[in-house]
Amino acid sequence: MSALGGFAGFALRRALGAVVTLLAISVIVYAVFYAAPGDVAQITCGPRCSPVQVRQVTQQLHLDDPLYVRYLHFLQGVVAGHDYSTGTAVEHCSAPCLGLSYQSDQQVTALILAKLPVTGSLALGATVLWLVLGVGTGVLAAWRRGRPEERLLTGITLVGWATPVFVIGLLLMIVVCGRLRWLPFPQYVAFTDDPEQWAWNLLLPWLSLALIEAAKYARLTRATMLETLAEDHVRTFRAYGVGERAIVTRHALRGALGPLIALNANDLGTLFGGAVLTESLFGLPGIGRELVHAVNVVDLPVVVGMVLLTGFFVVLASAVADVLYVLADRRAVLV
Repeated sequence: MSALGGFAGFALRRALGAVVTLLAISVIVYAVFYAAPGDVAQITCGPRCSPVQVRQVTQQLHLDDPLYVRYLHFLQGVVAGHDYSTGTAVEHCSAPCLGLSYQSDQQVTALILAKLPVTGSLALGATVLWLVLGVGTGVLAAWRRGRPEERLLTGITLVGWATPVFVIGLLLMIVVCGRLRWLPFPQYVAFTDDPEQWAWNLLLPWLSLALIEAAKYARLTRATMLETLAEDHVRTFRAYGVGERAIVTRHALRGALGPLIALNANDLGTLFGGAVLTESLFGLPGIGRELVHAVNVVDLPVVVGMVLLTGFFVVLASAVADVLYVLADRRAVLV
């Protein structure tokens, strides 16, 4: 089998595995939220609903049907689009359609899509920063192993890893925004409205997330590179006179790519599902803040939609990470 054929087969198997995983997540989510004991219609509709409204919700969610029929209706909404307010497929509700929020009288899909650009902006910017800071610090610590620089960087990463994100966020707001006035207090501006203000207002949340996550990436990069530097082929490179800088950047760093790709995929997928603390701290109107609000008011359809969204992004990021790892090391196709 050619290398291209092997890679295509691997990508197809990984895509099918992702689909099966997503179906399993949907079953678990439906069982937890809609098949558990209790009055699901009353919880979904809210405490202020009248008995007539509760009966309408029961009909719209098909709660009187057998469990498997109810799940199929739920799956139809997630995959093909379904309007729970009428019980029929409609044109204005594009797939997926995650139901209706009876608290705000909004389609859950529309609500999530309105919040997604905020969380996406936060996730992508923070990812770039924590990769640059974390991998750079880890490479430097591995390169200067056994020296005072390595011990200093190791201590800094330990402190960063142990510090909660809201502590760093509050310190940055007090010092950078309050006393030094270098940055404005974060207020989300859409990228399409003003790209400069978009980045300027998100810089502080990016730094708050990146400083925490960079410590984790620095430690992983350093540990993986030190393990690679102790292998036999690296000693052979040194015996042939290859410079230490070339060994660290060309060979040892390559050995750290696999774990870094896997870790970043998991972190990015989870972050896309909602950076709850960061968005709440800085008042960003993203998915994480909306999830907190939905939990507080017991808006069940929104909570279910957010959980499914988080699962989707985590599975998608994991599948993409596997493909990227194979591209980084083509020998993995044969595994």
